[in-house]
Amino acid sequence: MSEGRKIITRNRKAAHDYHLEQRFEAGLVLTGSEIKSIREHKINLQDGFVQEKNGEMWLLNVHITPYDRSGTYGYVEPVRPRKLLLNKREIATIITHIRQKGYTVVPTEVYLKRGLAKVEIALARGKKLYDKRQAIAKRDSEREVRQALKERYR
Repeated sequence: MSEGRKIITRNRKAAHDYHLEQRFEAGLVLTGSEIKSIREHKINLQDGFVQEKNGEMWLLNVHITPYDRSGTYGYVEPVRPRKLLLNKREIATIITHIRQKGYTVVPTEVYLKRGLAKVEIALARGKKLYDKRQAIAKRDSEREVRQALKERYR
């Protein structure tokens, strides 16, 4: 974790449902009331995904709760497409992988870096059901080992 980075939210479901291969840091184009809501941790990445439109990357299905003290002037639709700010090289890499069968791009976490909202997105390949079961079994066995070691050293 780098210095000056405050994690707002993580998408734990993404790591469960996908093999996360390559990660990118992207800026977000937001309104003033949206950044205030993000600073209050009122963002949900659960169903979010990234899509390419006209050579640009867009974050879709991410819910940012409207800022409660903004009134009607600052109201923005909670689930709206938000443009991601990436380098051309990163966009080209993502687009080539998206066009391959089985790849998608999902947001993994949102954080503040030097006061600016950033989203970490990852190239992902869907897990099969047996992969999910193996991950759960591995996590359970590691937990049991940790508990056994903890009991042993008491």
